[in-house]
Amino acid sequence: MRVITGTARGRRLLEPEGMAIRPTTDMVKEALFNIIQFDIEGRRVLDLFAGTGQLGIEALSRGAAEAVFCDESRSAVKLVRANLERCGLKGRVELCDSLGYLKGAGKFDLVFLDPPYDTNLLEKALELIQNVDILNDGGIIVCESRREKALPEAVAPYRKDLSRRYGKVCLTVYRKDA
Repeated sequence: MRVITGTARGRRLLEPEGMAIRPTTDMVKEALFNIIQFDIEGRRVLDLFAGTGQLGIEALSRGAAEAVFCDESRSAVKLVRANLERCGLKGRVELCDSLGYLKGAGKFDLVFLDPPYDTNLLEKALELIQNVDILNDGGIIVCESRREKALPEAVAPYRKDLSRRYGKVCLTVYRKDA
């Protein structure tokens, strides 16, 4: 697991022990960032269900102005902090219930949702983001799920923009229209 490009390019990130955290593969991460490559610089990013923090770290490396990392696991929060330090990057790391955090999170331009598979956390997070309206106009939500999981359509001004499969993984992108 490494940072693909930007100021921290090539830096190896610490990986979790065991199977409690499932990091995004480099192939999927590269595909994800190819999709949103022109929507990162100067943006405020939320890496919900952060795990290792690699998605938010990649965004910071590519010029995001700010990143907030949320996870309910103490070991994940420790891992995110260590990976930020390894890359020489700064971000706000929160030990908290991810869904609860959304209720008072403020506004973001880019949100990464990669919760544990085989839960309903992804659908709940999508619903909360739309109801609380934490995305700025033109904002993007990127979801990672199992290939066979169908994600819901969005409610205006949000819309499901695209869904692409990479091996066993599906990336779904939602956008908020201006």
